[in-house]
Amino acid sequence: MKKGDVIGGYRVVTDPTNADGGKCMWAFAEKDGTEYFLKRFLEPKRPREGSGSAASRRIRLETCQEFEDRHRSIMKLLRPDASGGGNLVLATDFFHAGSTYYKVTERIDTTTLDRPESLAPKQKAVLLKTLGASLRLLHDIDVVHGDLKPANVLVQKRDGAAFHSAKLIDFDDSYPSGKPPGRDDIAGDSLYGAPEWRRYVQGDETVDGPELTTAVDIFALGLMTHHYLTGALPAYDGRFGSPADAVNAGEPLEVDDRLSTPMQALIMAMTAAGPERRPTGAEFFARLKDPEVCTLHTVPQPRPDPDAADPAASADSATGAKPRGSRVTFNPPDRATRPTTPPPPRAGDDDTGTPPKAPEASGPPESSAPESGEAPPDAPTGPRRSRVRINLGHRTGDGRS
Repeated sequence: MKKGDVIGGYRVVTDPTNADGGKCMWAFAEKDGTEYFLKRFLEPKRPREGSGSAASRRIRLETCQEFEDRHRSIMKLLRPDASGGGNLVLATDFFHAGSTYYKVTERIDTTTLDRPESLAPKQKAVLLKTLGASLRLLHDIDVVHGDLKPANVLVQKRDGAAFHSAKLIDFDDSYPSGKPPGRDDIAGDSLYGAPEWRRYVQGDETVDGPELTTAVDIFALGLMTHHYLTGALPAYDGRFGSPADAVNAGEPLEVDDRLSTPMQALIMAMTAAGPERRPTGAEFFARLKDPEVCTLHTVPQPRPDPDAADPAASADSATGAKPRGSRVTFNPPDRATRPTTPPPPRAGDDDTGTPPKAPEASGPPESSAPESGEAPPDAPTGPRRSRVRINLGHRTGDGRS
């Protein structure tokens, strides 16, 4: 693919790049006067006629068929004209030319607000509700986004609009709930991955595909909610590469105590170790009815009752079962790492301090895997590399260890 090429009827109008594209090249293209985002997948590759052995061709064709089936099934479920889907940026075309697969979406404005935590509580609540509503649309049809993280959410405000909204992008790694790709093929970001997803990609045989459900997205949404409200992830021990690794080891995540008590409880529930303990997207949406729950206070707020953060606690009590505590706990922060005098509130924000700077999310609406080259079509088959993105940034949330 190069500038000036016509591929599947789309004329490439910019130089292709791999910037933030993972295992893809991308460029802008034009067709019938409309601009598009054109992505070329670097793998899998369809075997060319006469290349390789019959066995090799059969294996590669099976891999390609699984790839096609997954993408086409998700596209069939997620229609761009679906009711309520205005904040979902969905594919409009998927095809192969020669041995290479391509996917097309309409070209959109990819600018995003750098510091959502600087918004007032009501603005934050609307932002989170639009994100929750988009995720609920997916989960209502049993689709897992599979790579939920700030880089795949565009925080924007339309001209004349009073509030920012969240546009959810990049559905390349989506899959039906309970039916993920194989351990070597599944993608995602290690920083926002759920505990069960981490164990699955690490080869833990006690975790099978059916355990990777929509609750995977809820764990990521809990981390993102903390990020959007405070500018940082929940803190966790720096020995671990991700929040999920800490949770799997039974180590606590530390939620910022400047968050309201109900919000602390909500994030605690969303980042519970067991997927069955996490609230649904609909429950997340309902908890945001009062915008004040999104306030970032200047002084520590009371910690929630642990049972309030466990959606299954009441059910366990009713059946006589002993409630299993979440692995997310709320240890009082090390006061040496925070100013003893609260920062003055920002003009225009009620009861909010100056939050820490948020991690930057830049680049096109794509995933952020390490760059990889294109394998020749007749390359011999061998162990496939994992598509998991290793993200080592922001290990300790607000800087505490």
